Amino acid sequence: MSNPIIVGISGGVDSSVTAMTLKKQGYNVECVFMKNWEGEDETCTSEQDYKDALAVCNHLNLPLRSVNFSKEYWNNVFQYFIDEYAKGRTPNPDVLCNREVKFKAFLDFALELGANKIATGHFARIVESDGLFQLLKGVDGDKDQSYFLYLLGQDALSKSMFPLGGIDKKNVRKLAESSGLINHAKKDSTGVCFIGEQKFFKKFLKKYIPTQPGNIHTIDGNPCGEHDGLMFYTMGQRKGLGIGGGHGDKEAPWFVADKDLENNILIVAQGHDHPALFHQKLEADQIHWISGSPPHALENISAKIRYRQMDQSCKITTLSTDRCTVKFDKPQFAIAPGQSIVFYKGDDCLGGAIIDNRN
Repeated sequence: MSNPIIVGISGGVDSSVTAMTLKKQGYNVECVFMKNWEGEDETCTSEQDYKDALAVCNHLNLPLRSVNFSKEYWNNVFQYFIDEYAKGRTPNPDVLCNREVKFKAFLDFALELGANKIATGHFARIVESDGLFQLLKGVDGDKDQSYFLYLLGQDALSKSMFPLGGIDKKNVRKLAESSGLINHAKKDSTGVCFIGEQKFFKKFLKKYIPTQPGNIHTIDGNPCGEHDGLMFYTMGQRKGLGIGGGHGDKEAPWFVADKDLENNILIVAQGHDHPALFHQKLEADQIHWISGSPPHALENISAKIRYRQMDQSCKITTLSTDRCTVKFDKPQFAIAPGQSIVFYKGDDCLGGAIIDNRN
């Protein structure tokens, strides 16, 4: 048979339907289950996920291999994740995981096995025109994952397939159920395996970063509480601040507005519409362009500063090889250093960068 398409199968419904779809289309399909974390965290479900992946492959009569990329994950993703949190920033490990593990370590592994291409269950599309590969949004706007894929380049896109990019999630589940896949109703994974649900977040980080409790001040400099450590908070955060009702307007919630890293002070503002929570400009570095070079026109583009945010009109006002300044048409809520800003031209994902500061 022809060289296979090797599917990265996670045990979830999306990658399972990816494998099933490609087989129905006549491709020679093989599957690989990736284990990316070694540990005993109770929130990690890798053992059950592997069982689900194996059951799906048996049902579809597809071969399944398992590979361990824990070392690559630790060195190239997790260490960066911890370093960023220790600096008081808010990293996005899923973005780096895609580049370093799924579309580098896994891609290399699959090619060594003789794969023609790899395929994953991402909701995004790849289009080739005149030798240039574009990353487009998935047609399901609620599930589009192009934001997490902006670090991919021409080589990775040329060797990858996203069969689910043209359908919506409801149809994915319907296809899985009608084909008898046991995981057709399986809950979507949330967060990263080793962190799990948000309630375990503080407990997890404390294993790797020394905590430094400190004071919480209002935007006017008035003490109003104590924090557990700046690493536990992100811009715009509302829950878990523990500010008593004796401060400010009892009816209005408090939000994280800034961090004074030098003095270990968490700065908060009251009310979602407080001006301190909004910024119209930001600076970003570590720029990556999917085409290999910046777009010709830096105006009339849009950007997202977080996953599932609506596209926001903006201009790139200054640009160097590795750094840019972005001005939005409207002030943006809770711009968080360490997160990714991803640029778009319509459905075309152009690339992105890491937010450094805002003003």
